[in-house]
Amino acid sequence: MSEFFAFDYHGAPFELFGPHHLVALLLIILLNLAIVFYRGRFTPSQRKSLRSGLAVILLVNEALWHIWNWTTGQWTIQTMLPLHLCSLLVFLSAYMLVTRSYTIFEFVYFLGIAGASQALLTPDAGIYGFPHFRFFQVMISHGAIVTAAIFMTFVEGFRPTWLSVVKVAVVGNLYMLAVGLVNALLGSNYLFIARKPETASLLDVLGPWPWYIMVMEGLALVMVLLLYLPYALKDWRAQRRLSSQITP
Repeated sequence: MSEFFAFDYHGAPFELFGPHHLVALLLIILLNLAIVFYRGRFTPSQRKSLRSGLAVILLVNEALWHIWNWTTGQWTIQTMLPLHLCSLLVFLSAYMLVTRSYTIFEFVYFLGIAGASQALLTPDAGIYGFPHFRFFQVMISHGAIVTAAIFMTFVEGFRPTWLSVVKVAVVGNLYMLAVGLVNALLGSNYLFIARKPETASLLDVLGPWPWYIMVMEGLALVMVLLLYLPYALKDWRAQRRLSSQITP
């Protein structure tokens, strides 16, 4: 058990796309496929219980992450404020699940699925491979963010609109500017806009600073548009059917 929470971990280091990483990804995929498949079978009471349970998982997992960093002497204001996108989305997702907030859903759907999915593919686990606490924490945190968005979409019936795309683009850029000011004041690297993270990530192939930030913005826009594409096509088909019914 001491190795499970150890700062000076002596177990196998995290291996990107190694067997443990792939199994964790598969379990997350299967969970979300099950939610989509059984979406029509949940009663209102079951939906509420599942939303509440997922919110608790998000918050408890995040609290344990902060406690572990504090007890191992790693907690600093430069690294542990909930300003990274996925850290913020933990709290937004929990609030959305409990309150069924559509406004929060708009951001969790686009930023949660796009951001947390990338973090699942290249998790910032450092040296901590399976079965260390950090391995479980990082996979549960990002997996639960994606699951929260999937649950609200397929089970609760929420969907984004074109206005949602505009909101996410505008608010997202304003948030990045605000975090940039925080970074300048604290000497931090929230959102990784001051420099690239030390661990492997998608940013490694996007060029040097500050150009990778602009490339990252372009990729984020593409991801948002791809996530909205199914709804754009659905609306387009519905408009065509309506037009054909009206036209004599």
